[in-house]
Amino acid sequence: MKKFIRIFCILLIVSMPVLAQEEELGVEGPTPGDVPVDGGLSLLLAAGAAFGGRRLYRQGAKKRRGVF
Repeated sequence: MKKFIRIFCILLIVSMPVLAQEEELGVEGPTPGDVPVDGGLSLLLAAGAAFGGRRLYRQGAKKRRGVF
């Protein structure tokens, strides 16, 4: 359970820039000049952190079972 909370906190911290971006809609939708500064980099980092965490968790589980 501690690992789940730790991973959740890391993902929350990494995804904060995406959650903090305010989306202003014009009459016809978002204006063409409004582009997020990070350009989706925070989502890519969050996905990489989740993938890496899963991989480390599986390696640890294999070591605990004695399978290499």
